[in-house]
Amino acid sequence: MVITGHVVKEGNPKPEPHGSAQERFDLGLEQISSAGQTAESHSKVRVSVYGKAVHEGPGSPADESMPAFRYGERLRIATRLYPPRNFRNPGAFDYQGFLADEGIVALASAKLDSIERLPGFAGSRIERRRIRLYRSIISRIRLLWPARQAALIDALLIGENEFVGRELLTDFQRTGTYHVLVISGLKVAILAMFIFWVLRRMRVRDFAASVAAIVLTMVYATLTGVGVPVWRAALMLALYLTARLLYRDRSVLNTIGAAAIALLMVDPAAISGASFQLSFLCVLIIAAIGSPLLDRSTRPLIAALRNLPAIGYDFALSPRLVQFRLDVRMIAGRLGRLFGKRLVIPALSRGGHLLLLGCEFLVISLVLQAGFALPMAYYFHRATLIALPANVLAVPLTEIVILGAMLALGVSYISIAASRIPALAAGTAAEAMAGSVHWMGALRISDARIPTPGPVLILLGSAALLLAMLLVRRRAVLALAGVLALVGSTLWICFVPPRPQFRAGALEVTAIDVGQGDSILLVSPSGKTLLLDAGGVPSWMHSELDIGEDVVSPYLWSRGFHQLDAVAVSHAHADHIGGMSAILANFHPKELWIGVDTPNPELTKLLNQAKDLRVPVVRKEAGDGVDAGGLNFRVFAPARDARSHTWRLNDDCLVMRVGFGSTSVLLEGDAEKEAERRMAGELPPSGLLKVAHHGSATSTLPELLSAVQPRFAVISVGARNVYGHPRREVLERLERSGVLTARTDLDGATTFYLDGKTVIPAALR
Repeated sequence: MVITGHVVKEGNPKPEPHGSAQERFDLGLEQISSAGQTAESHSKVRVSVYGKAVHEGPGSPADESMPAFRYGERLRIATRLYPPRNFRNPGAFDYQGFLADEGIVALASAKLDSIERLPGFAGSRIERRRIRLYRSIISRIRLLWPARQAALIDALLIGENEFVGRELLTDFQRTGTYHVLVISGLKVAILAMFIFWVLRRMRVRDFAASVAAIVLTMVYATLTGVGVPVWRAALMLALYLTARLLYRDRSVLNTIGAAAIALLMVDPAAISGASFQLSFLCVLIIAAIGSPLLDRSTRPLIAALRNLPAIGYDFALSPRLVQFRLDVRMIAGRLGRLFGKRLVIPALSRGGHLLLLGCEFLVISLVLQAGFALPMAYYFHRATLIALPANVLAVPLTEIVILGAMLALGVSYISIAASRIPALAAGTAAEAMAGSVHWMGALRISDARIPTPGPVLILLGSAALLLAMLLVRRRAVLALAGVLALVGSTLWICFVPPRPQFRAGALEVTAIDVGQGDSILLVSPSGKTLLLDAGGVPSWMHSELDIGEDVVSPYLWSRGFHQLDAVAVSHAHADHIGGMSAILANFHPKELWIGVDTPNPELTKLLNQAKDLRVPVVRKEAGDGVDAGGLNFRVFAPARDARSHTWRLNDDCLVMRVGFGSTSVLLEGDAEKEAERRMAGELPPSGLLKVAHHGSATSTLPELLSAVQPRFAVISVGARNVYGHPRREVLERLERSGVLTARTDLDGATTFYLDGKTVIPAALR
């Protein structure tokens, strides 16, 4: 069809391999034309455009990419529209809901030469000015910093993390420092408090400084255009500063509650969103647990360090704090003989102040890490075991980057040369942050992944958090008990995995929905696990989606699995092997099974990773068999002479028959005609067949069906795939053979149970 509309959200042109480029933007529809009919529409569509790379000049945001499509520009595009689709597995990310929240009802893909630019402008002129300023800032960032640093400055300053790269983003996630790459309350607070501090040092009155901080924070929130999260942080900060002006310094919890009520009045559905829960919980933990702990520990000592020479100030303090001041004066007296009292007393006061502030930061970080263990496990399946040391480095460096970058950008509009010094400081700090995060992210301990907590653990963790909030202001013994309860629940979440969900007494065979690819989970009657393939996305699809990390792992975590007994790769095609790297890292299997070890970059990389993780690699060939966990494994392919024609990966893929009692399943991978003809004379009957090669016409021969005589079959295939799988003739062949066939593109994750006597589809239990 042909769609006409205007750009409502700009994208970032990105160069791709082999001289191509990609850009993704949102289009507000005006009309749709198809089959000679035209209809008006006011929906939004997310458009992906592909074309050859061009150059628009150095420093341009579109440098080495295709021309950018700007806000308000009217376009006519020949394309296909298709609805967004979720991977239909338990635990899968709700991509449809995510797009629906942004008003996106359909997706489109088009080549650059199929887009016609139309005259006129559609949209808000105020928004166009904001975007022009936003683009100007991006252009300045790329002018002042080299590409790697510019990508980090983009993310740290204005929340644009598209150019950081998935590997480094993953390192930030592993180390619990991902919050510095998004526009969050942290950055809003840094900006507002810096503005407030500068104005107060300039002797601007408290009221004027607070108003200026609020106004400039709102301007920053408007400029970034990130949306709800930054506006939520700005609103909470504005309420807090307003409460200060009304002499309500001790009513932080009331301020947080007022902000939450105001936000929920505007959008009641926000309470179910992870963004609202995490940002609200972060401030709540700091105010309800962290701040009272500081009131009982470091803050009195900081107050006691003020005006050390003033004896009269001692009478305003408790005996314990007076003794502390006397001890510091005694130390100052001894050191004063060597360095002079005028130097020693200010040095001890300021040095002690800084040391205690560092202790406060450690306390707050520990409390946040403990309080966030439950939501981190539930939403992200991560135990950020090194978040504390990582944040000790990342947060101060973030302050340097943000303030240095803002200063450099502001000065650059006056003098590029003068902006180089703050730009150098910000760039150096950004590199130091990225280096430390990458180093810590590479540590084995940083890759601790955990399954989804069960309902009982969620209740206990929530109760421990609430108990800590209630007891922290009570007597010291009760406060300690509350903190220990919170720490105990955190340790339980991180180190005691939930009980996996499986059906005892039956072999489970589940075809996981991985789109156009294969991933088959086998669970023995005793709970032993084997994952055959892990899906994947071919490089030509220009996608950063990691099927193993983003699709297969969440499904396994939702089932309570934290380790796999074995994984197997049928062959080294991207749609089977692409996701296996994440599976090795996340589930640390005890064995990796392969068929033909064909020289292949992806397989070589996987084998090297297995070696680094100390996962034994076991080669399987036709004739191999093993009994394990009450199951019988028999391998029918690859042939032992497969090395002589290793270029035919489909015919040399791993084919296994797994039996339990008198029931069995044949797992064909992508086996094609030659392999099926070779195996047909050897294959015993199996009640369940995993159809080969996603239902391609190159497989599932009549002689194979005659030999196997399956009662059920499952096809792992992607919706709307470009290959036309499953082919009609294959489906008709299965129907003529009386086989009841399930498909992952229609049915999502599909499970069968083999109880030793019969094959039972999960839907018929």
